[in-house]
Amino acid sequence: MLSTADYIRRLAETFAAHADPDQAAAMRAYMKNQFDFIGLKAPERKALTKQFYTEYGSPADGQLQDVVTGLWALPEREFQNVALDMLERRVKKLDKSYIGLFETLITTKPWWDTIDPIASKLIGSFMLKYPELIEDYPEKWIASGDMWLQRTAILFQLKYKAKTNVPLLFRYIDNCSESREFFIQKAIGWALREYAKTDAAAVRRFVQERRLAPLSRREALKGMAEE
Repeated sequence: MLSTADYIRRLAETFAAHADPDQAAAMRAYMKNQFDFIGLKAPERKALTKQFYTEYGSPADGQLQDVVTGLWALPEREFQNVALDMLERRVKKLDKSYIGLFETLITTKPWWDTIDPIASKLIGSFMLKYPELIEDYPEKWIASGDMWLQRTAILFQLKYKAKTNVPLLFRYIDNCSESREFFIQKAIGWALREYAKTDAAAVRRFVQERRLAPLSRREALKGMAEE
């Protein structure tokens, strides 16, 4: 197995060999110039990563956190994307110590493209497996005032359907309902809309009883005829 530094270096070289400056510029513009890009669309990035795994293997269990941390430190956004892909592949096997890493990823280079998969795939999986972590993490995040931590807390149950802790979801939304942040208002609407697929009546009652931002309300009721 390669050392962590060599593993990251060779992956970076593999990606760099397929750089597309024009595509990189378009991707950078789409992401509001928040990050640099190599110019790899998701299908190409995933194909290159699969090829890389064939040659060098995926990171060893004891190496995964260091590889993810190293990739997160690189400037091009594709490396944060591939780091999340690595974690998602193994999320069901990860022990609860990874929650600290997840929290670091939420607050480092945050934007919707990393926050949403962290919330719905990584944190979502973890809180089903380790519900005792809710008190120490999502509870802290929703009270933090940090937009991205709050968005994560609102969205981590996005795929839970009938397993959704509804009082918890509604309380988190109440906590943030007066926020003027677009990404919070959007998250509120998205979370409600997804839960409406399980219990539309509950969501409709909640929306009718609360003073939500117009954006949150529209997103929550999208696809439902308003009464």
